[in-house]
Amino acid sequence: MMSVIQRVKQARVEVEGRITGQIEQGLLVLVCAERGDTDAEADKLLAKLLKLRIFSDEAGKMNRSLQDVGGGLLIVSQFTLAADTRGGNRPSFTGAAAPDEGRRLYDYFVERARAAHPLVQTGEFAADMQVHLLNDGPVTIPMRIEPAAAPA
Repeated sequence: MMSVIQRVKQARVEVEGRITGQIEQGLLVLVCAERGDTDAEADKLLAKLLKLRIFSDEAGKMNRSLQDVGGGLLIVSQFTLAADTRGGNRPSFTGAAAPDEGRRLYDYFVERARAAHPLVQTGEFAADMQVHLLNDGPVTIPMRIEPAAAPA
């Protein structure tokens, strides 16, 4: 499972002119389920991002987590993170999970996030979304959780 995490002062997602999710200080998480991903990768990604120390402490050092600062979490599905651009000028998205499995994993990830964190907002799976954000820093971090290797 892969994601791009952006520390934001504020962010919102709109679909057809209506706001589907909005946060103040926190993390905007663009998330993509890849072929072979399971609930285990979603769980690992969520645990990592909730504890990722990328918010400033009193000394200005990135030493506080989302949970430490009580920030919001805005989760947006984005299968285009799986783009393979090695071929030509048109990206291939064959590495992304099939739509049904991608939706299942996205819904699972959101459900687990809501159980673990008090302020979770979302985009809308497979919708044409407009994402508005004020990146803080800017701090933008790509993160990938690889599926566990099959036992030999």
